[in-house]
Amino acid sequence: MEKKPFTPRPPRPNNGPRRPFVPNKEKDPYATNERIRAREVRLVGDNVETGIYSIQEALKLAEELELDLIEISPTAEPPVCKILDYQKFLYQQKKRQKEQKAKATKVVVKEIRFGPQTDDHDYNFKLKHAVGFLQEGAKVKAYVFFKGRSILFKEQGEVLLLRFANDLEEYGKVDQMPVLEGKRMIIMLSPKKK
Repeated sequence: MEKKPFTPRPPRPNNGPRRPFVPNKEKDPYATNERIRAREVRLVGDNVETGIYSIQEALKLAEELELDLIEISPTAEPPVCKILDYQKFLYQQKKRQKEQKAKATKVVVKEIRFGPQTDDHDYNFKLKHAVGFLQEGAKVKAYVFFKGRSILFKEQGEVLLLRFANDLEEYGKVDQMPVLEGKRMIIMLSPKKK
């Protein structure tokens, strides 16, 4: 078998100018220092005089302070930048996001199911649970489920839900009056603010 001589691949054609740098949003959500592509930037912050600077002036200022030039708002005209320690800045951003997450209230909805002919003992048992849920700060979604031909007792279901809302008057307020959705008649209650 005869060996073919090695021929190098032809060089790749130059397809015009290189694409601009796009930061990896997970690793580096902000452009810093030389990666900032604007000609002019608006500098803000504690350690500089607020104003519009050329990118060279801004980078020089950051270098003198031994800090990083960070692009805070890239969509503004001109882009807004701050001179800070980048790692410290990222840490503060993460901390702020964590605090915002903690402040965001999570709405819990507890469901209570009735039949159209729920007896008093069962009703009182479920009422006691609903009081507990509302005191914990959860919303209560109570519904009467109509199985088969029991849909004929729609009025009975509505009366049951209105009685339920009336008995919970001091613990919660009605968000939505009884509404029939398919085979369910639903009422929504949310806890009263203390």
